[in-house]
Amino acid sequence: MTVLPDDGLSLAAEFPDATHEQWQRLVEGVLRKSGKEVSGAAAEDALSTTLEDGLRTRPLYTARDAAPDPGLPGFAPYLRGGRPEGNTAGGWDVRQRHAALTEGAVLADLENGGTSLWLVLGEGGFPVADLPRALDGVYLDLAPVVLDAGRDTEAAAAALLGLYADKGIDAKAVRGNLGGDPLGYEARTGTALDVAPYAALAARCAEEFPGLRALTVDALPYHEAGGSAAQELGASLATGVAYLRELTEAGLGVEQAAAQLEFRYAATADQFLTVAKLRAARRLWARVAEVSGAPGAGAQVQHAVTSPVMMSRRDPWVNMLRTTVATLAAGVGGADSVTVLPFDHALGLPDAFARRIARNTSTILIEESHLARVIDPAGGSWYVERLTDELAHAAWEFFRSIERDGGLPAVLRSGRLRTDLAATWAQRSKGLAKRREPITGVSEFPLLGEKPVEREPAPEPPSGGLPRVRRDEAYEELRARSDAHLAATGARPRIYLATIGSAAEYTARATFAANLFQAGGIEPVTEGRFEDSGATEAVLCSSDGRYAEQAERQAESLRAAGAGHVFLAGRGDYSGIDAYVFAGCDAVDVLSATLDRMGVS
Repeated sequence: MTVLPDDGLSLAAEFPDATHEQWQRLVEGVLRKSGKEVSGAAAEDALSTTLEDGLRTRPLYTARDAAPDPGLPGFAPYLRGGRPEGNTAGGWDVRQRHAALTEGAVLADLENGGTSLWLVLGEGGFPVADLPRALDGVYLDLAPVVLDAGRDTEAAAAALLGLYADKGIDAKAVRGNLGGDPLGYEARTGTALDVAPYAALAARCAEEFPGLRALTVDALPYHEAGGSAAQELGASLATGVAYLRELTEAGLGVEQAAAQLEFRYAATADQFLTVAKLRAARRLWARVAEVSGAPGAGAQVQHAVTSPVMMSRRDPWVNMLRTTVATLAAGVGGADSVTVLPFDHALGLPDAFARRIARNTSTILIEESHLARVIDPAGGSWYVERLTDELAHAAWEFFRSIERDGGLPAVLRSGRLRTDLAATWAQRSKGLAKRREPITGVSEFPLLGEKPVEREPAPEPPSGGLPRVRRDEAYEELRARSDAHLAATGARPRIYLATIGSAAEYTARATFAANLFQAGGIEPVTEGRFEDSGATEAVLCSSDGRYAEQAERQAESLRAAGAGHVFLAGRGDYSGIDAYVFAGCDAVDVLSATLDRMGVS
């Protein structure tokens, strides 16, 4: 019998351990070749990435990047999950969203992978009176129902509870959420609602329906207004605390009040940040429960929704990739329920194909990738644990700032929260404009000849409060100008790419320039002479060596041929060049000014 060494495996045991300092010296050498003379920690900092909320992602994490003990799944601080078994029993709850009554859509979702329903009623959805028709044929003792009815929550709740009674559903078998969220509604609309009716619903649920929750803490209004991950978490904590206060004042115990809350967060294509956000949210809520005197009630129930902010209207097929990454992150992060928004969500009502892809995204990750079979698969990663800890601290500070200013209702009504979120979005918008945060199919690799995807209009969501932003909004405005020009004249605005030298010399910059101008709906022309291109402006594309030899002469030649504005793809200081376009330039500003000069309104 062979006896293994104590460590089980001795692979590479003959090699000495590498040190962090040795790695830093290797980094120094690489950076030195690129012209950067840095050493030690500065070399590592040069490869770090700055995130929102003052967070930084470093290039290397080791065991010395300590984070607090995450505990065990199902136990305080619940960082690793609210239940000991996680989602291993059957995967997360696949929650399908319906904002309109489409024939057969509800049953199709439940029969083909969906496990619960999220129904939007009243403003932004279908009439409350149609709730019985929406649930016709649904086994209400098997499929949990989550309502989202805004100011019509009382009526919607009464209708749903009436259906349970009419169908003889045992109160103990009822699952779901009545969706009361007066502060979320105020954030969306600017209109304050009386909290007393929601507290009464919570008291009724606590007494009669042990599996039914009355309130949703929806963080999407803050995410959709441009907030960062820490701001989203901090606002959700402040909302949850406000509801705990209201419910306990209405007579519920802290444990009972906490059991009436479900938290809704956005899952984005930033995979690790989403994982960290969901893990941090559980830790933070556990802390709130602890200081409220009910540490055993700190297991946060989470509903993750793929981010509406990241969904693009151009090339919407790419949204399938974005939502897949976001769903994977939500699953790894331990969300109890996940809603995958259909890829055409930003365009209107989804069709049957889009709904099918949305629910199958979860099904593939659960059934084929077996993602739910491991509890907290990111746990123990030095990077994830450190990111979770740093994000939790940033979110806690934002939460404390809200509480210092009087709580969430006060900061909503004073306008302070709107200002904070707007400042974050303004900063992020700069990165989007400079394409440091690229949007595939929109700011990168746009397809001007793409046939538009058209859908029936969706009900208009409530508005009047915090704005709803999208990553593609600046580029969408530019493309809309180009579309209008195409409709009016039969052609898009054009720009001529004047290539100099061999293909090896000009291809990289010509590709860059074509990509840049197509992001604004401007068609690049590469064939023939400038005079025959139909363009009024041109871009010189070549190598730095060729520019030194020919840039000024070529610019003069283009002007003689009628070019009113000459760009150069790259950097430099050449006579006759009006502007330079390069990686990191403000693409939105360049494109907007170009369309202005071309008379495209």
